[in-house]
Amino acid sequence: MTNAKLLEQFRSFYFRNFPDDMETQIEYFAIFGGLGLEIDTTKPISFLIEDIILQNFDELNQKIEQLTLNETNYKRLLTALAIGDRRIFSAFRRAGLNNGNGGGALNFLQEKGLIQIEYSREEPAKSLNPDGKLKKEIARHRISHKVLFTYPFIRFWFYFIYPNIRHIKNGDYEKFFKDFETKQNSYTSLVFEELSEVLLNYNLRDAQILSSGSYWDAKIEIDILTVTNKEKVYVAECKWTNHRVNKSELHKLQEKCEKLDIEPYQVVLFSKRGFSKELKQMQGKYLALYSSEDFEALLKNASNTQLIGNLFELNI
Repeated sequence: MTNAKLLEQFRSFYFRNFPDDMETQIEYFAIFGGLGLEIDTTKPISFLIEDIILQNFDELNQKIEQLTLNETNYKRLLTALAIGDRRIFSAFRRAGLNNGNGGGALNFLQEKGLIQIEYSREEPAKSLNPDGKLKKEIARHRISHKVLFTYPFIRFWFYFIYPNIRHIKNGDYEKFFKDFETKQNSYTSLVFEELSEVLLNYNLRDAQILSSGSYWDAKIEIDILTVTNKEKVYVAECKWTNHRVNKSELHKLQEKCEKLDIEPYQVVLFSKRGFSKELKQMQGKYLALYSSEDFEALLKNASNTQLIGNLFELNI
């Protein structure tokens, strides 16, 4: 998802619903973002899911089927991308697709505007000896791009609804809510990570950003790696958990940077519930800390006239 598109949806959701705080904004946006509906964010999220989504399942499912042409391969791939590691090749395997029909499904979903590709920045492995050969496990490694969903609601549907569709059609919501209770924080983490990149780059708006996004290779993943034209490198990790982030997360990120031979200009940590006292004392030029309430900065230059249309009006 492009930063501009995500930011537009984030602002739209806020000015439609005016949640009490940014934690609520992020949590509810991760589910209902893109639907273009007014949501009463003072009500429990499980109540709203049942009232808005499950009780209107037939209507919403019909629109999803129109978006996907009711093509099984498209829906299987969307589910694999939603619940997996977002890597294209592993999603093909999870969905039972090959490079041919998987590639065709991927192209359709991209052209339909439901997903977009996040390109890998991993460099192909090379032997130090010009005439040498790579180890088998290294040579077999395939650099794989990842996928981001354009609308949070579409990812929610294929993360939670579609895998439980048989029960939901029969009016049985027990398994759905059990899955949701277990996986909600994990599910919301990706949206939080995307929004964190938006906030980081928003605060770097005076700099020319050459490259930004997550970084991954065969062994290491970093939530956000941003490089500016002045060769300043910013690395960040995002934690959507119900406890404060402590110093160990900083050490883990620093170890990743050492393995990648990266010397960051600034290390950034994003947290749902804040940070330990020790981390707060370390905050400065090298270490920046952002909690949920800091995402209010993304609303500063927006107004309630900047509302996007309904998801299905944009795609049908």
